Amino acid sequence: MKYVIIESGARQYKVKEGDIFNVEKVATTGKECTMDKVLMAVDGDKVKVGKPVLNDVKVFAEVIGEVKGEKLRVFKYRKTEQYRKTIGHRQQYTRLKITKIEV
Repeated sequence: MKYVIIESGARQYKVKEGDIFNVEKVATTGKECTMDKVLMAVDGDKVKVGKPVLNDVKVFAEVIGEVKGEKLRVFKYRKTEQYRKTIGHRQQYTRLKITKIEV
C-alpha cells in the first residue's frame, strides 16, 4: 500500500491516490495543484521520513470545488446583566482529489 503524509496549512493528512478530502481554503476550482510539503512516504516496506520534508516526493491533486464545514455556534451569557449573544461560524474548505504520487 502506497501512501504519504502531507502538510497543508497547519494540519497533516494521510492520503493515497484517489482519495478525496477537505483542506482549508487554498485555490480555485478546476485547477491542479502540487503538494510540496511531504513529511513521510510509505511504499510497501520502504519508509521515507523527511527532515522536515521530502524534496524528491511530489503529490499532485485536482481541485474539485469549495465546500463549507458544519456550523459552529458560540453563545455568550452573563447572568446578572441580561446579556445574551449568539454567534455562528462556518469554515470554508477546498475539496481535493489526489491524482498522482511521484516517489
